[in-house]
Amino acid sequence: MKILKLLGFALMTISVGALAQNDTKQDRKPGHVNTNKFRQLYNEFSTPNMYRSASGAPGVAYYQQQADYKINIELDDENAKISGDEVVTYTNNSPDVLTYLWLQLDQNVRAKDSKSPLIESRGVAKATATSQFASDYLTESFDGGFNILEVKDSSGKPLPYTINQTMMRVELPQPLKSGEKFSFGIKWWYNINDHIKDGARSGYEYFPEDGNRAYVIAQFHPRMAVYNDVEGWQHSQFWGRDEFALPFGNFEVNITVPADHILDATGKLMNRKEVFSKEMMQRYEKAKKSFDKPVLIVTQAEAEKAEKSFSKAKKTWKLYAENVRDFGFATSRKFIWDMMAVKVGNKEVMAVSLYPKEGNPLWEEWSTKVVASTLKSYSKMTFDYPYHKAISVHADRQGMEYPMICWNYGRPEKDGTYSDRVKYGMMGVIVHEVGHNFFPMIVNSDERQWTWMDEGLNTFLQYVAEQDFGEAYPEALSPNDKKFPSRRGPAENIIPYMEGNQDYIAPIMSKGLNTYQFGNNAYGKPATALNILRETVMSRELFDYAFKEYARRWMFKHPTPEDFFRTMEDASAFDLDWFWRGWFYTTDWVDIGIKEVTKFYVSAEPNQYMKDVAARRGLDINNLSPMVFMVEDGTDELTETIRNGIQAEDIPTLKEYLMDNFTETERENMITPKYFYNVTFEKPGGLVMPIIVQYNYVDGTSETVTYPAEIWRLNDRQVNKAIPSQKEISSIVVDPNKETADIDTSNNSWPKKMEQSQFDAFKNKVQD
Repeated sequence: MKILKLLGFALMTISVGALAQNDTKQDRKPGHVNTNKFRQLYNEFSTPNMYRSASGAPGVAYYQQQADYKINIELDDENAKISGDEVVTYTNNSPDVLTYLWLQLDQNVRAKDSKSPLIESRGVAKATATSQFASDYLTESFDGGFNILEVKDSSGKPLPYTINQTMMRVELPQPLKSGEKFSFGIKWWYNINDHIKDGARSGYEYFPEDGNRAYVIAQFHPRMAVYNDVEGWQHSQFWGRDEFALPFGNFEVNITVPADHILDATGKLMNRKEVFSKEMMQRYEKAKKSFDKPVLIVTQAEAEKAEKSFSKAKKTWKLYAENVRDFGFATSRKFIWDMMAVKVGNKEVMAVSLYPKEGNPLWEEWSTKVVASTLKSYSKMTFDYPYHKAISVHADRQGMEYPMICWNYGRPEKDGTYSDRVKYGMMGVIVHEVGHNFFPMIVNSDERQWTWMDEGLNTFLQYVAEQDFGEAYPEALSPNDKKFPSRRGPAENIIPYMEGNQDYIAPIMSKGLNTYQFGNNAYGKPATALNILRETVMSRELFDYAFKEYARRWMFKHPTPEDFFRTMEDASAFDLDWFWRGWFYTTDWVDIGIKEVTKFYVSAEPNQYMKDVAARRGLDINNLSPMVFMVEDGTDELTETIRNGIQAEDIPTLKEYLMDNFTETERENMITPKYFYNVTFEKPGGLVMPIIVQYNYVDGTSETVTYPAEIWRLNDRQVNKAIPSQKEISSIVVDPNKETADIDTSNNSWPKKMEQSQFDAFKNKVQD
């Protein structure tokens, strides 16, 4: 290595000096602001304070509000309507005095006077599916908004309130000081929507064959908005896309439904013996001890019998949930119900599935097993799952999450057959939605502002959990699949998006409502970025430690993007400002390639480059300090003697230097490179990334070297690497395993490879 340092220092000194000679006042460029890709993120980040520390952890004065609910609701199955009343107890833990409270009325997105349809820019489609045409032009809009009947304080006195679209402001009778509580009641009702027709997050699916509905219900009550140190009241309107920002609290919920319905929900079932039959109780006790396979609590035969009953009697299911941010439930007389236990840390959690017969045989075979595997994977990457159950509910065309419960799609054909696409799609969405228990139901980021903080982080963990599931249950994979075929996560899968039309791409750090390609922006790109960060930039060990630290720091709290970015650096000693800025704040793409490779030989005789330098400076070429010269392959200076006879250790001046400065033992241990290459890497793409290079040698061996991203810190366009080698290089490949999402691989190889066009590749595939 000392030989190389000597050579590099001599060449560098001469090159810099030569350049300085050409610098004149006339050549000077105007000054500029700091555009270096490695500059600190101080301009993008807010200043740390007593609420949120510079390390990314909650500050000494961090606070969050609490909203506790006592709710009674009744489901009118015949008319598809919900009526309810609630008492909200709001605790002001902030240092501020509040004069009013804001609540979310998300069902108002479907009110007759909703503004949501009016913000979409859509013209007349020249070809439309029949169902879509009927929905757009022939049917009257559905009236599904909240009907607020009363808002009263704890003494029964009416409270003034104002409804602005999906938000409601309640005036307080007197200012609510720091540390004080205020209780008030609300009564309401609304019509339940058909989520199959309108694609909403909750509602019912109607089954014309038997006249039943399966309900997946959420956003069913007025919910408190978040008040925090970042924005004050977070009362951004719900336009239908961006999801929810909610405070934590305790929920006491009584749900009255037809007596023949099966129901499960967020929280612990407090009256199980009242709503379960004797057989169901016995099966439930068996399920609590079954760790290898689910136990049916309600069988398919029992569910099919209940489909025909249409009981007029009622039954109330009582649930209690502690320290959750939301509440959801599912109910139907069509539901089959199974459960199994899963060990998470030092506790047992129940993995649960609800599904109609239309979901079988796929759901009975795999849903609950996927739930159990997901809880293990996410707990391994974050913290032990703290709740006592996790429920997967079959709801066609749905994928949505709430604390302890989620709805998922994946329906076989009517004859029970299903494709790999349906099977993997069902498994993937269950992993994803169950995973949302961790992000954002526990690590409670603001979905309304930063969609990627829950969807992107969760999609990244989904990829990890899917691979874990494929390893744990290889029998779930199709014969041709060696691992679970994850749709998002691998770097190469995001390339079509990142190389797309920049007019229709937004930075990750954009409000979800304002992005063009929502799935790629909020799910795919951030998940891929984190996967690359873990596998290529940081290492699994450093990434996993920091990621787990973030999750634990912000359990049951409200983190911001800066809290995540800062924690990842704080816990890893990895400067990632360049990474966050490039991947999250810009729409730049990755394109790194090999511009040029030049082979050199050593010589004791001054080369033409040195002769030119000496002439410019008026130096005597024969009186220079001892030096080693490099002769470029393919030039007139290259002689057979140099090519075949002279090695580095044969240079007289170098041999003398080594004899004078190193011991015999040190000289014996020195490397003796025979080949010298100058590799010029270029970066047509804007994103800074490490350069992963595979050097292949004539003898058939190879080695891979990763140059850290910081190699680009002084030149964002191209960099050079001197490669001394004892073996002759036959070829060089950048990003050989496609780890960096490089959008153009045509410049990734030396010698340059001729790539097939897409047409030729398709033609050859057809011919095969």
